[in-house]
Amino acid sequence: MHHTTSNPPPSITDPGESIEVQRNFGFLAEQTQPAELPRPSYRMPIILFTLTVVTTLFAGAILVGANPFLQPKSLLKGIPYSFTLLAILLTHEFGHYFTSRYHRVPATLPYFIPAPPPFLAGTFGAFIRMTSPILRKKAIFDIGISGPIAGFVVAVVAVVIGLKLSTIVSLTTPVGYRAGSSLIFSWLSHLILGDPGEGYDILLHPIAVAGWFGLFVTTLNLIPIGQLDGGHVIYALFGEKQRFISFVVMMILLGLGYFAWPGWILWAFLPLIFGLRHPPVIDPDTPLGPGRIIIGWLGLIMFVITFIPVPLS
Repeated sequence: MHHTTSNPPPSITDPGESIEVQRNFGFLAEQTQPAELPRPSYRMPIILFTLTVVTTLFAGAILVGANPFLQPKSLLKGIPYSFTLLAILLTHEFGHYFTSRYHRVPATLPYFIPAPPPFLAGTFGAFIRMTSPILRKKAIFDIGISGPIAGFVVAVVAVVIGLKLSTIVSLTTPVGYRAGSSLIFSWLSHLILGDPGEGYDILLHPIAVAGWFGLFVTTLNLIPIGQLDGGHVIYALFGEKQRFISFVVMMILLGLGYFAWPGWILWAFLPLIFGLRHPPVIDPDTPLGPGRIIIGWLGLIMFVITFIPVPLS
């Protein structure tokens, strides 16, 4: 996930002003694509990452029934979960980071958000900040899609490994939360473990749980609203139609929030924070090319197969 702190460039509303606006855009492009990118700050990203290592270790230890508060050594039992989840999130965010540097868009290192117990995941995710606008359509597309694809690949590998280590248990075994399944998770589960049978379910290994969270993070980032990763991809593919698509998605999320999982209501109101409309670019009519279009559609398919109507119950 990434976030831009600067104001969006002006929109073109009057054809008579288009030449001047293009000049202004060109000036902005020169100012925001320096010959030498500034060196990112390390201190706060390292502090937040260290705290997130601790909170995810706690989450992983609690996941396997340990109590690190009473037995501090049991914190080590959280390593498989913590290592896997942080690997997924790091891969996602550095996908954005290195693509930003490739397009000469200044960006920070990833900021992780630790989540202390009782929050299940141990983290609220991570993000990078763009310190200048992204003014070119190909750059917006590449930066937006690179993180979800990179994180998705690592998450799928984690799910495969984790499912191989998972066990099938009787439903009489006490459970805390039941995780919903996306299409990709269900396919992999049936492929690796088969059908558990009536009266049985799968007790996920911590690595599989981390992979599940990684796929869910992919879903959240690919929601095609505003300036989320999915919003960038939709804007690059469909231009001004992105605003209508975002509105439709917002209505669907509101419906799911009412009928399925209340958490979707929060994500439906994201446009109130980030805006429903994507900021314009200086080259809206430049074709993405067949390669990027194919990748863009694969990104939309990735959103569909990782989406979970009821994530937790």
